[in-house]
Amino acid sequence: MRKPVLVVSLVALTAAALWTSATLGHGRRFWYPVVVAVTGPRTHASVVAGLSARRTALQETAARALSPYPPRRLRLVGLKEEKSLEAWTLVGERWTLLKAYPVLAASGGPGPKLREGDGQVPEGVYRLTAFNPNSSYHLSIRVDYPNAEDRAAAASDGRERLGGDIFIHGKAVSIGCLAIGDPAIEELYLLLADTGLGNADIVLAPSGRPVTPPAAAAWVGRRYERLRQELTRLGRAPGSPS
Repeated sequence: MRKPVLVVSLVALTAAALWTSATLGHGRRFWYPVVVAVTGPRTHASVVAGLSARRTALQETAARALSPYPPRRLRLVGLKEEKSLEAWTLVGERWTLLKAYPVLAASGGPGPKLREGDGQVPEGVYRLTAFNPNSSYHLSIRVDYPNAEDRAAAASDGRERLGGDIFIHGKAVSIGCLAIGDPAIEELYLLLADTGLGNADIVLAPSGRPVTPPAAAAWVGRRYERLRQELTRLGRAPGSPS
């Protein structure tokens, strides 16, 4: 009569141990499929429902910025040098800073992503294309690198294998992505779910004042000029010469 209870207890302990290992190991991909096999995958709807208690704080943050909630337009700004991910909202015709999140981990340095395995965070203006409620790094939001501009630049350079799978995610470890920790990704996930990915995008830049590197390819100069224009439009920073 005690065997079913024992089996259930062992399953529960195994799930807990695996979940702890996944968490302590920064959610590395090695553990996560096992966790899903035991506990089952989460759905986007269930994650959003589970995060609903955070909505009040987001509404209060929006009210302080004189923004409606959810925002009608949202622009994220990831700055490598500053290690910051900012969320800007459009209030009337003016962009207003809603909130900034520290970036806890991001590999690489200044400069666009060029190829698979270079460890670089992309630079440019990108769409946000998908939610991942079952990320190995708690939760994540996909960035559409490589986009048409990246593919055109690669063709002009004769580059192939551009890489991909770029995300904003939780935890504090990353290769080529932006890791902002679990509490921050939960809040950002809810904010973007309420706003709608179609009403949001992201600017990824080397800093708040991008300066084109000497002897850079022509397309890099054009990319940095666009980044300066986008940041100036936000009021984030004045444009600077190449």
